[in-house]
Amino acid sequence: MSQKPSLLITRRLPPAVTERASASYQAELNPEDRIMPADEWLARAEGKDAMLICSSEKITADVVARLPESVRIISTFSVGYEHIDVEAVKASGRTVTNTPDVLNEAVADIAMLCLLGAARRGHEGQSLVRDGKWVGWHSTMLLGKDTNGARLGILGMGGIGRAIARRARGFGLEIHYHNRSRLDPAQENGAVYHETATGLAEVADFLSISCPSTDETRGMVGADFISAMPEKAVVVNTARGDIVDDDALIAALNSGRLLAAGLDVFKGEPALDDRYRSLPNVFLLPHLGSATFNTRDAMGFCCLDNLDAYFAGKPCPTAL
Repeated sequence: MSQKPSLLITRRLPPAVTERASASYQAELNPEDRIMPADEWLARAEGKDAMLICSSEKITADVVARLPESVRIISTFSVGYEHIDVEAVKASGRTVTNTPDVLNEAVADIAMLCLLGAARRGHEGQSLVRDGKWVGWHSTMLLGKDTNGARLGILGMGGIGRAIARRARGFGLEIHYHNRSRLDPAQENGAVYHETATGLAEVADFLSISCPSTDETRGMVGADFISAMPEKAVVVNTARGDIVDDDALIAALNSGRLLAAGLDVFKGEPALDDRYRSLPNVFLLPHLGSATFNTRDAMGFCCLDNLDAYFAGKPCPTAL
C-alpha cells in the first residue's frame, strides 16, 4: 500500500502510542478525550480503513450495519470485548482484535491491593487518619481477616487469574478455582479445581473474580453464590462489574454475612451503585487494573501490532 492506511482513534491514548500511530497511519485523534456519541464517531469513520476504539464505544449489531464500508478492522484498547458484537463484526467480513496478556500482571497487582485493602480494612483506616479521628492504639482497633492459611477462590483462571494465584501464594493463600475447563497440571501449579461455581463458592474465604463478562457469567455472583460462601468471606472484583449482582452483594455487606469487598470495577461505571460509597467495609478503586505506564503503552502497541499485521497481509496476533 503506497499510502498510509487511515485510522480513527476514538479516545486519547498514551503519548508513545499516539506517536507511533501518527507515524504509521493517517490518524485522526481525539486529544480532548471526549466520549463521542455513536453517530459522531460513525461519521468520523467515513473513509477510514481502520478504527482503534475503547470500551466506551459500543459496537452492537445495529452499529455494525451502519459502519462505513471502508472500515476493515476494529482494534479495541482492552482485553474485554463485551462492548463488541464480535460475531456481527466478523459476519460483516471485518477483523476485530483485543489486547490479551499484556495487562495480566498489572491487573493482578490491583486484585491483591483490593484483597488486602478489603481484608485489612484499608478504607476505614485511611478515613481515621485523614479525618483526624485516630486517637491512638488499642488491641481491638480495626481487626481484619488473615490471608495466611485461608482459601482463595479464583473465578476464571485465565492469564489474569493465574497471575493473581502466583501473588496470592506468597501471602499464604491456598488456591482454588473454577473455569470453563480444567487447566493442565503445569498451569494449575497445585490449585484445586472445582467443576461448578457453587463448589468454588463453598470454599472461598476470599473470592477473586477474573472471568470475562458473558451471558453465562453476568450476575453469577448473586444471592445464591454469596449464601454458599463461608461466613465473613471477602469478595474482590477486578474483572467486570456486571458479574456481580449489586443488590445481593450490598445486602451481604450490610448484614455482615460478608466481611468486606474490594472493587475496582462496577456495573454502569462510572455511575456505580451509590450505596457502595457509604459502606465502610468496601475498598473502592476507579477501574485502575491496567493503569501503569508500561501496561497502557503495551496495550496500545498490541493494538498497533494487530493493525500493522493486517495491512501487511499477515495474521493479526490477537484476532478474536
